[in-house]
Amino acid sequence: MRNDSRLSRMLHVLLHMARHDGPMTSEAIGTMLGTNPVVVRRTLAGLRDAGYVRSDKGHGGGWVIACDLERVSLLDVYRAVGGPRLFAIGNEHSNPDCAIEQLVNAAVDDVLRDAEALLVERLGAVSLADLSKGLDARCAGDPRWQLERVGR
Repeated sequence: MRNDSRLSRMLHVLLHMARHDGPMTSEAIGTMLGTNPVVVRRTLAGLRDAGYVRSDKGHGGGWVIACDLERVSLLDVYRAVGGPRLFAIGNEHSNPDCAIEQLVNAAVDDVLRDAEALLVERLGAVSLADLSKGLDARCAGDPRWQLERVGR
């Protein structure tokens, strides 16, 4: 099963936008992510609808960040991109009258509910600003980052 990378890809894009002077085109973002600009536009539409980015059409247009990084969590972005189910694990319901199936399903449901609550809590506790600060710390003094930052 292939992983759904929309969350990590859009976090990547948002951090680039936050450091980029001016709009970023769907084509440039698509090249950066190795995907089609149509996929970029479709995915960024959810972020636009949530107010995290905006787009301007025409020459010199593109996508820009439109939010305060302190106020947007990873959970917010996850929801805006139409995040998939958090877990692919599910229950079998072929014989709902079976006591064993009922017991197993209840146990799995409890574990998944607890795990999902923890994951949602952790995603909600990390802001885009936290990621940006982490990037600053990681890239401090690295001359390659200076080149990337100005878009060269």
